Amino acid sequence: MGKLLFLSIFLSSAVNAAEKAGMPQLDTEFWVSQIFWLAIIFSILFILLSKLILPKISANLETRKLLILENIETAEKKREESESKIKEYNEIIIKTKNEAKSLISHAKEKLMKDINLKKEALEKDLSGEIQKAEIEIKEFRNKAPEKINKIAVETSTDLLQQLISADVNSSSISTIVNDLSNKKIGKYYGN
Repeated sequence: MGKLLFLSIFLSSAVNAAEKAGMPQLDTEFWVSQIFWLAIIFSILFILLSKLILPKISANLETRKLLILENIETAEKKREESESKIKEYNEIIIKTKNEAKSLISHAKEKLMKDINLKKEALEKDLSGEIQKAEIEIKEFRNKAPEKINKIAVETSTDLLQQLISADVNSSSISTIVNDLSNKKIGKYYGN
């Protein structure tokens, strides 16, 4: 109550001060016309707002709401599509890894077979070459004394000719070399 009393005293003092100061808005004589024009202006503003401006704002808000809902639906569809694509991608990766593993294992098996075949062929070729080399060594061993004797005879003949400055009978030198080589040959071949 005290507040209401204070307010009425304040307003009356304000009205009296306005009348004295000459403010027409606070003059009680003009209040009816002011209230009339206030009602007309607020009615016009209300009609303009409710019939023109607010429907446009409501339409814009509804359009925006529909657009947001549509965007949310689209985003949800895209999320589901991306999840399905990720699942497909993971399945493809797993399938590809398994295929790669099987291809690698098949390649290893084939490589091992090829290596074993090549190893066998190489061993066969190598054993053939070894046998050829052993045969050549035996032939060389069998022919070596003859060649050595021939070289020894030629060398001895040349040396003797140079030493004595006369012709030497190569058949007698050959006989001597053959006798010496027959005695020594058993030593070298283990006879």
